Amino acid sequence: MLGINGGEAIILVLLALFIIGPERLPEYAEKLKELVKAAKRYATGATEELKETLGPEIADVDWRRLDPRQYDPRTIVRQALLEDDEPAAPAAPRPRPGPVLTRLAPGERAPFDTEAT
Repeated sequence: MLGINGGEAIILVLLALFIIGPERLPEYAEKLKELVKAAKRYATGATEELKETLGPEIADVDWRRLDPRQYDPRTIVRQALLEDDEPAAPAAPRPRPGPVLTRLAPGERAPFDTEAT
């Protein structure tokens, strides 16, 4: 998140404890507690305000069904293209184009194009 690993976080906490000192530590712990409570109240209030603004129909939304991570992109495109159309009949498989191979007679040389080389 901030590019700080576990060891660096421990060093920062110990440094903060050393700088703050044991006399002021309870005061700062109380301030941290109030900050966490205020952040929780803010998040809860924002959630309630969003629900109030969007109305009761937001409660009926199935968010897991709308999560795009559960779909394969090909499935999403296929559903979008066939959404309003009638289901298409399965098409007959097309023959795959490929090189035309012919067998050479015994002793016959392969064709060679002198202008192509």
